[in-house]
Amino acid sequence: MGLTYLFISHDLSMVEVICGRVAVMYLGKVVEVAEAEELFESPLHPYTQALFSAIPIPDPKTKRKRITLPGEPPSPANPPAGCRFHQRCPHVMDVCRSEEPKLEEVKPKHFVACHLY
Repeated sequence: MGLTYLFISHDLSMVEVICGRVAVMYLGKVVEVAEAEELFESPLHPYTQALFSAIPIPDPKTKRKRITLPGEPPSPANPPAGCRFHQRCPHVMDVCRSEEPKLEEVKPKHFVACHLY
């Protein structure tokens, strides 16, 4: 049908079912973009990994390590210099504090804005 639509949600279980391609944002910036199946199987950005670790699993026998982020999100009106996620990132490096990472293709059709890649 040639139909395209934009679905904005915090409900990742719905995103996984409805969307073919997903963009993850943090403080108004896209930090990762990939096909839904690829993103849910192999999240690369530390924020995406933390988001996915919080998805409830309905089977009580299945365990998953929950990634908890320290601190509070900065103000979107006054974001920090460099990577917007650096104040809460478990993998922060010096470059993260001063340079904003560019969204780059690190796998076919999988883009991430992170100095780790």
